[in-house]
Amino acid sequence: MRVDVVDPSAYTPPYDHALCAALARAGAEVRLQTSRFDYGPVPAAEGYERVERFYRRTPGRAGSRARFAAKLAQHGPDMLAYRRAADAADVVHFQWLTVQPVDVRLLPSARPVVLTAHDVLPREPRRGQLSAQRRLYDRVDAVVVHSEHGRARLVDALGIAPEKVSVIPHGAFQHLTHVPGERSLPDELAAVERPVVLCFGLMRPYKGIDALLDAWRAAAPAAELWIVGMPRMDIAALRASAPPSVRWVPRFVADDELGAYFRRADLVVLPYREIDQSGVLFTALAFGAPLLLSDVGGFAEVAAHGAAALVAPGDADALAGELTRLLGDGAARERLAAGARAAAAGAYSWDVIAARHLALYGALR
Repeated sequence: MRVDVVDPSAYTPPYDHALCAALARAGAEVRLQTSRFDYGPVPAAEGYERVERFYRRTPGRAGSRARFAAKLAQHGPDMLAYRRAADAADVVHFQWLTVQPVDVRLLPSARPVVLTAHDVLPREPRRGQLSAQRRLYDRVDAVVVHSEHGRARLVDALGIAPEKVSVIPHGAFQHLTHVPGERSLPDELAAVERPVVLCFGLMRPYKGIDALLDAWRAAAPAAELWIVGMPRMDIAALRASAPPSVRWVPRFVADDELGAYFRRADLVVLPYREIDQSGVLFTALAFGAPLLLSDVGGFAEVAAHGAAALVAPGDADALAGELTRLLGDGAARERLAAGARAAAAGAYSWDVIAARHLALYGALR
């Protein structure tokens, strides 16, 4: 079977690499149709072909308006060019469609089209984006979501036909545990001897960092909290109010250095206020890290495997209590770590996930 995995977004996420490699191991002929990657090393294409079709010329500083405008100008022509190239595939599987009002008119029409709803709906929608996203779901032949929670939102809230929606879990990013040339922690972090709680990923308002800091002040543990990732919001007030036991690494952390953070962490905390699933969670699973999660989206489905403790979203008191409990109970953390390792090797392994994707593709042909 010839499968095109298509991601016309700003960069190639680890998800694309892991899915393509697993599909190739399962015997599919896979082309990853993706964009230029400007933020660090690109994972080696393991058994699949990687084609830089989108956003090949991106002048301007990363995140600048000039860069965004340049990408937007390229998007339509690139999608039209791919529409012609899609004839070489048996199935086309889009991971992200970033300009929904345009994309709904430019999808290939001669091949079955699958769309993964990594975010069921945009969190910060632009004008017309929500209705266009709904039209995209109507237009494609099948929609993949990563949790039963996501499926319920599509079926119950948006009225998508149940038979059109398949729940296929997100996979644990095992390839990140053996990145060539993995770097060590910066010296000032490597010297830390106290337990470390890690909050990793892009800093956005819905991530609940403010509630985490409230909980940290209340718990006052004999540990350090590391908040690591590129800010996508103003964090000046948060940093000013944080106690000295909180360290900030406010920048993009590439694949060849993130492993050092997850290996060092005694506990990984994701205090999100909303989410369906999270790539950070599945990075932590791959590293066998014990997890403390908000009970939002599909997080409870991961916790059901014994991989995480849960607290109500936005409840700083409950979060403080669980931080205190888990930091004081090494055996409890080891039980969660064992659950994470088992989940990564079982339900969230990419070979299992690839088989489920191939079954879906076969049903559409």
